[in-house]
Amino acid sequence: MLSRALLIEVRLLDGRYHGGRDWPPSPFRLFQALVAGAYGGRWKSEPDDSKDAAFRWLEQLDPPHIAAPAKFNARATSYFVPNNDLDAVAGDPRRISEIRVRKTIRPVLFDSQSSCVYAWRFYEGEDYALRIRDLAERLHTFGLGIDAAFARAEVCAWDDANARLAMHGGAVARPSMPGKPDGDPMCPMPGSLDSLKVRHRASVNRFESRRDGRNSVTLFRQPPKAEFRSIAYERSPARLLFELRSSGDSNRFRSVGQERAQEVAIAVRDHVTKRLSGALPDRVAEIARVITGQGAGSADIVRRLRFMPLPSIGFRHTDPSIRRVLVEVPADCPLQIADIEWAMSGQSLSGFEAIDAATGEILEETILTPSDDHAMLSNYGIGGRAVRRWRTITPAALPEPRTRGRVGGQKRVEAAGRQAAAVAASLRHAGLDCRDADIRVQREPFFPKGTLADAFHSGRFAGRLRHVEVVFRNPVRGPVSIGDGRWLGLGIMAPVIAEAPPAVHVFAIDPAEAPRLAEREAMVRALRRAVMARVDEEFRRDRARRHDPLPSFFTGHEPEGAPTRPGHHEHLFFLANDCDGDGRIDRLAVIAPHLADRSVVSSNRSTTSHLRLLDQALSELTILRAGQAGAPRLLRATRPDEDDPIFGSGKCWISRSLYRPTRHPKGEDIKTAVAEDLLAECARRGLPRPEVEVLDVKVGPRGGLAARARLRFEAAVMGPLLLGRGSHFGEGMFGAE
Repeated sequence: MLSRALLIEVRLLDGRYHGGRDWPPSPFRLFQALVAGAYGGRWKSEPDDSKDAAFRWLEQLDPPHIAAPAKFNARATSYFVPNNDLDAVAGDPRRISEIRVRKTIRPVLFDSQSSCVYAWRFYEGEDYALRIRDLAERLHTFGLGIDAAFARAEVCAWDDANARLAMHGGAVARPSMPGKPDGDPMCPMPGSLDSLKVRHRASVNRFESRRDGRNSVTLFRQPPKAEFRSIAYERSPARLLFELRSSGDSNRFRSVGQERAQEVAIAVRDHVTKRLSGALPDRVAEIARVITGQGAGSADIVRRLRFMPLPSIGFRHTDPSIRRVLVEVPADCPLQIADIEWAMSGQSLSGFEAIDAATGEILEETILTPSDDHAMLSNYGIGGRAVRRWRTITPAALPEPRTRGRVGGQKRVEAAGRQAAAVAASLRHAGLDCRDADIRVQREPFFPKGTLADAFHSGRFAGRLRHVEVVFRNPVRGPVSIGDGRWLGLGIMAPVIAEAPPAVHVFAIDPAEAPRLAEREAMVRALRRAVMARVDEEFRRDRARRHDPLPSFFTGHEPEGAPTRPGHHEHLFFLANDCDGDGRIDRLAVIAPHLADRSVVSSNRSTTSHLRLLDQALSELTILRAGQAGAPRLLRATRPDEDDPIFGSGKCWISRSLYRPTRHPKGEDIKTAVAEDLLAECARRGLPRPEVEVLDVKVGPRGGLAARARLRFEAAVMGPLLLGRGSHFGEGMFGAE
């Protein structure tokens, strides 16, 4: 069945929107405005049956695609208005100035000649769509009551709707996945219409007068909230990729040395500014703000174009010369993408000609040619998965200049701290999360065939260029550019995609919320549930495997639900640990199976894929809800070093949690049986044969055994050591003595 579209175009009369900080206005705001227009005013006496059916059909559709014009956040204005609490001044209207409260309004400004277009896709129910089309003409406000608006709607083929969205000129926001209730746009859902009706009736009767003795009191009832769902929308910036080609042979690149990255960016920027200013003389000041930054304010930062000359990378022996230029146009840039592309296409790049030294004749020019091959952008993290480790290709211009002359040890440490702080500030200015980021600053390049930071043509950034490596707390998507020169081709970073995913994830617990050691099992099982829930959410995002069972690597169960066979430990281990011996759990860990069982193969492709999925799933795990054990906050901890008693190395290991034998003894001495079981377990786990000393054995009410032991190896072995039954839940944990 061919897909159809309900297309609704909303136009606000004065180019201002007061509905909130969301832009474009959320689909649920449009749904509310449509309902208010369809049922209010002179339409109250109209039968509701056909309208109810149409809106209930609309609320069940998938979230719409939205095209909206570029916006500009206006300056906030404060008003002081009465807060509807006249009783606080004994009901005296003359004292109303005493109960005025401050109300701040910051409207969104945009071109009043532009509109917002919403496209809902559907396959059946065209009669309902036609009914919504007719009702859309009743819309009168969109946002607050002062946002006068009108709407037009039509029903068309989905392909035609997509073409309309593309021709709109503004950025198109497309729904991607369920979002966060407090941060992503609201969309109607089944039950939204009924919830709006209930809210309206409750608002009409929200004040109720009652007698209280001889006095009359007014009671206020808060109307119930409307029902909606939050959907994350992708409103990505447009990216124009151009190649540097020879004027004599369009099939040949005109490569430029990577040290001239800033010169290339400035030449392209100035050329675009000149052509657009000549073609649009009435917008010269606006063009200067969003391209060169002249006269730009803080609100213009998110609207500015970025010019990014891209050195060729991807292979060890690749010549890292500049052959392409990427221009990133933000979603809220007021300039049309087609105009920017026109200003660059086929133009000669001034200052990069091949000139005959003897005659001064121009032999060859460098031409900007639009590129259809965007495959190399993946080397800069564009269109790929999020990555935590990033390194600069072109050095970043830091606010902190490098220290010159002879520098002693203490001054060197202080200078390194200032440079790290400067990088953190640059990350914040670029809109990146710098919390708990590992930062490394140096003059030398990180990539093969790279160039020293001092060798780049620095211009006004002289003495401030440095190569930077950043390991973010949470994975980041490209492109990433940082520093004061990020608009001009400096500070361009590339992801370290070849980085092996971590095999262990360690979380520290806030000491104020650390649970007692007796809650160890509850905490570990809660951690396992949280890990599986978050991994399952990441796993289901791939539609191709949406209905596949979660791999046993995470669950410890076969696809049909049965536990994995005894002795097979190719699934995750979890532990809770008391590091300082105060009787409270202060550390949790999720451990890959090959670290706890040396017989497990760790280098196959599926294991690497599972570890990447685990890394993505745990990137935002900050709270662990463990029922009666509490809900402590988790802090991402660095991987333990060799001195760590659980994850380090040692020859002598002693029990940190009770060891439960894999088999029950049959008649022989209990300590001897436990020792033999430990020897067999070490052999199964790929550990060398230790000398076993059983320190203590406890017999449970049903005959179950739990022991403490000491293991002595001839050579040092690496932790963690998790052995016996329950080892996947932190039992049988040994620590280096």
